[in-house]
Amino acid sequence: MINFDSLTLKYWLEQNSDFLSGARIQKIQQPTRRDFVFSVRNKGVTKKLYININPQYYHVSFMSKENEAKRLIEIPQKPPMFCMLLRKYLENAVISKIEQPPYERILELYIEAYNELSEKIFLCLAIELMGKYSNVILYNYDTNIILGCAHNIGAEKSREREMAGGLPYVYPSGRPNSWYSVPDSFANKNTSDINALIDDYYAECIYKDKFARLRDFCKQTINSKLKKDKNSLKKMEFAVEKELNCDRYRLYGDLIMANLYNCEDYSESIAVYDYENNKNVKIPLDKTKTLKENANKFYKLYNKGKNTVIKLGELTNSLKTQIAYYEQILYSLDIAVSMQDLQQIRSEIVPDIAKKDASVFALRPMELDFDGCKVFIGKNNRQNDYIVSRLSKDEDWWFHTKDCPGSHVLLKCDNPSDNLILKCAELAKEYSKGANSSKVAVIYTKRKHLKKPPAANLGYVTYKNEREIIV
Repeated sequence: MINFDSLTLKYWLEQNSDFLSGARIQKIQQPTRRDFVFSVRNKGVTKKLYININPQYYHVSFMSKENEAKRLIEIPQKPPMFCMLLRKYLENAVISKIEQPPYERILELYIEAYNELSEKIFLCLAIELMGKYSNVILYNYDTNIILGCAHNIGAEKSREREMAGGLPYVYPSGRPNSWYSVPDSFANKNTSDINALIDDYYAECIYKDKFARLRDFCKQTINSKLKKDKNSLKKMEFAVEKELNCDRYRLYGDLIMANLYNCEDYSESIAVYDYENNKNVKIPLDKTKTLKENANKFYKLYNKGKNTVIKLGELTNSLKTQIAYYEQILYSLDIAVSMQDLQQIRSEIVPDIAKKDASVFALRPMELDFDGCKVFIGKNNRQNDYIVSRLSKDEDWWFHTKDCPGSHVLLKCDNPSDNLILKCAELAKEYSKGANSSKVAVIYTKRKHLKKPPAANLGYVTYKNEREIIV
């Protein structure tokens, strides 16, 4: 990570001071607590001034459209209070001059604005780019009183320099006496456009960071659900094992009924001969009940255990399906290469996001061409569902790894050759969790033999008339 040093700020200011001096601030946005976007217009050109005070990526630059998309800026519906304050004083105001205090990582925008009484006032927006101490402060230049700042700093955080509305603005203590420059500084690179270097570098850093954070969030969410379901499955399988012995209750009931007249009521136990297993059996009884009542009790226990096994079997199958679905999502997260891929997966995990942002449905599956035949590969459940529901026709061929999370592969070809079928099977293996395995079973069948059950998870289908090929 290249730190934004004071020498870089100096060179950036030298190259962009002509545009900023006399520019009008048209629009102010604050996507998060730590970044700001100022739409600034001068000489018939509008640029977006991006200010970031994140301790990792603190910098200032004019954003290109490509890097604005990379930064994945999302404007909140309700702007923060500091953003409202900036809009109140700075929108449509003119930047009269810009300065950098000697050797400091502070950019000062001096602005001519008007107060509520339409009186001209002189304000200063101080952008302090100092690592974890980075801040944006708006203060009255005439009175030196702070109107507001991005981060308030109280006495409990700093005894030397408190920052809040109503307090006087002072420069940081221990001011340097020479230009600060890191070894790999942008200022040391021979370039005629230092802004482009800064913009490209930090846009890429922010993109990678947001990509990693979103992937980690999705994985953490799914792993939490997966762990919970696997624990539930273990408990259910243990309960099923326990209830599988319920047949002995039926046997006890039958033996008691067969020996009603050979044994006495209200006994603690009876010893009878088991003709089914050819051995003597001692049956424990409730001595407060008759033999017939004990037999009925065993029949009830048998029926209860039988019904429990059936119900637990249904729940177990449902959990196994859900676990396979979560494992499929984890596989999709592993092969995701773009933020759009992750946003589609996030919309699947958090459905409310999909309702707010229709763009998550826009990404189409991967498309290849073999011998004039089109092949589609889904990289996540939403794309897999799109392949089956929208792209496919009855005579198309569908491929998927057997008992292994992977992508749906669709071949659009009427009479595919054996070689083409093998290629599609290899693609199904390549885009699956078993890509590195020596052998993987791939099943394939025609689209008309697929069925999506009602209320099934995205990408889940059942199939019949399938064939299997080992790759």
